[in-house]
Amino acid sequence: MYEREPAGFWKRFLACIVDGLLIVPMYIMFFSLDVSKFHTEMIVNILNFLYFLIVPAIWLGFTIGKRVIEIQIIRIDGEKITLWTTCKRYLIAIIVYILTLGIGFIVSAFMVGLREDKRSIHDFIAGTQVVEVEE
Repeated sequence: MYEREPAGFWKRFLACIVDGLLIVPMYIMFFSLDVSKFHTEMIVNILNFLYFLIVPAIWLGFTIGKRVIEIQIIRIDGEKITLWTTCKRYLIAIIVYILTLGIGFIVSAFMVGLREDKRSIHDFIAGTQVVEVEE
């Protein structure tokens, strides 16, 4: 495994908050448009999905929130993050969290908070880890 300092729960949480602060205005903008709720939700979900897939794939494992907090998604084998890696990671998270009715999310949060390597369920399955940025 490629050894880097794992990013803990609070740094990951803060990065999520920063990303959320960027995404919420988009939600507000689309939901204020005079279009059907179905179409609005579909557009917002697609944009959200693309943000968490494409941005880390082209920006070396960073979202804007992760860049601000100075943490990064890496592959545990040290190889470069690819679109396929981010797809696996994101889709696995969605599937696990939906199938377990949110319990998988809680388990993942505890894993990040308590495990030495700070890896969540979707990190294990996708072969990724969120780490501190190297200085």
